[in-house]
Amino acid sequence: MFLIDKLLLLTGLLMVLGSLSSKFSARVGLPVLVLFLALGMIAGSEGLGRIPFENFSLAHAIGTVALAFILFDGGLKSPLESLKVAWKPSALLATFGVLFTSLATGFVAMHVLDLSLLEGMLLGSIVGSTDAAAVFAMLRSAGIRLRPRIGSILELESGANDPMAIFLTVGLIQVLTGETPLGPELLILFVQQMGIGLVVGWGVGRLAVMLINRVNLATAGLYPVLTAASGMLTFGLAAALQGSGFLAIYVAGLVLGNSKLVFQRGTLLFHDGIAWAGQIAMFVVLGLVSSPSSLLEVAAPGLLIATALIFVARPLAIVPLLVPFRFSIRELTLISWVGLKGAVPIILATYPLIFGIRSGGLIFNVVFFVVLLSAVVQGTSLPWVARLLKLEEPLQAEPPLSLEITSLRDVDADIVDYPVGTASRACEKYLSELAMPAGAVVALVARGKELIPPRGTTRLLPGDHVFIVVNRESRDPVDRIFARDTGVPGGPLLAEFPLPGTATSGDLAHFYDIETGERPEVTLEQLLRQRLPVVEPGATLSVGEVRLRIREMQGDRIISVGLSIAEDE
Repeated sequence: MFLIDKLLLLTGLLMVLGSLSSKFSARVGLPVLVLFLALGMIAGSEGLGRIPFENFSLAHAIGTVALAFILFDGGLKSPLESLKVAWKPSALLATFGVLFTSLATGFVAMHVLDLSLLEGMLLGSIVGSTDAAAVFAMLRSAGIRLRPRIGSILELESGANDPMAIFLTVGLIQVLTGETPLGPELLILFVQQMGIGLVVGWGVGRLAVMLINRVNLATAGLYPVLTAASGMLTFGLAAALQGSGFLAIYVAGLVLGNSKLVFQRGTLLFHDGIAWAGQIAMFVVLGLVSSPSSLLEVAAPGLLIATALIFVARPLAIVPLLVPFRFSIRELTLISWVGLKGAVPIILATYPLIFGIRSGGLIFNVVFFVVLLSAVVQGTSLPWVARLLKLEEPLQAEPPLSLEITSLRDVDADIVDYPVGTASRACEKYLSELAMPAGAVVALVARGKELIPPRGTTRLLPGDHVFIVVNRESRDPVDRIFARDTGVPGGPLLAEFPLPGTATSGDLAHFYDIETGERPEVTLEQLLRQRLPVVEPGATLSVGEVRLRIREMQGDRIISVGLSIAEDE
């Protein structure tokens, strides 16, 4: 066999085992990070595989590529509505939160490991960021969904705090090696890195949207490739201009993910697969370069540093930043606990080794131990903590199939298959009773082997599959119509969505958990006519927790009403 044949065999075997271990992770309640790392350690020089691998430069290179695509995928899947709700607290946590956490942890590490002040701060900076993918994977496997505000903040913080941790790590290494003096030059470097990263990410993202939507490629399969190439170009260009490539590629993902693209759903699935492959490769390689015997040697100081990080540093860093946003004690407790560490700290821990820092080996082993302990302790206990603090919400029904309309470029819609379960809000309802938003149309009802043309008199039964053509604006409301009716409110809708004027107050209460304070039979049209001094398109009325806006009229009739949650809610 050629060397490449052996590498392909080994890589394929590790990728298969890594993919299957994600299923095992959900069953046993362990973060998938732990299993991927364990797989690499088992295959390593001190494990059963006996594979010698101590090339930290190669591990860093693989980790950087994988991390770039993971951040790109995170940006693609972050909705703009979440950004609008949570950008202020998330921005504080992703910058000052990381800085304060790093300082507190570094101070403890300096005394526990007998390091210099800068070396202690370096270790603290390396473990300063959190991992959103690990957090939400654990919650999904446990059947838990956090409240929208908390979930949005944690997701955005975790996606945006990696560039800050990377900057602090690289900056301190430059100070330790004498490349950059400790002072105003470091602040200038920060502004340069973040500023260039933001501008390049937004600019290339906008250009990529125009290019993808205007070019006619030979096959639809090339559109995800073009999107991936845009991400790599963004990272490389930002790095070439001395900016943060990680921040740039995340921002580019945000721009692309919140724009209408040709073959968008296929592109998102492609990048989701790339991100998973990157995680498996990255964690397995990092497991290969680790040494279990070295981890045991640093277990005692690593335990002290991890304890300080989890119970002292993160709470002290985030609570003062979030108090002005009126979070409750329970919410602050949960956000403090969700400081789960991921791959970024282990990748950053290779930097001191590559640049020849005196304590590089010690820092790498301690960081590895801290990440493993954080993943096991915080990861396994997170679902229990969320339930204990009563900050969970019922999971929405997840459509098993969503087909994209790709033949018409200007159609912002998907065909979604919604299953009807016995606990679904839509079960035993006639189609005319569903209070569907204006941007959704029932195309077909499948019952066993029978295809039923949709009519207002069609009654939905358990086991039915309802195929609905729905645009992006109306997707969240339709998801709620077919969600399980648990009796617990599903949280606020994050954006305005259109409803017909014939929808009643009772419909809003049953399908969307929204109370108007009116009798169930009162329609939105009647409500607006009774209370508005002038009935015209654009006229707005606040009723209880909601705001109603006339979107469209035909003659004197109100055809479409926009519904949103009032700002003070």
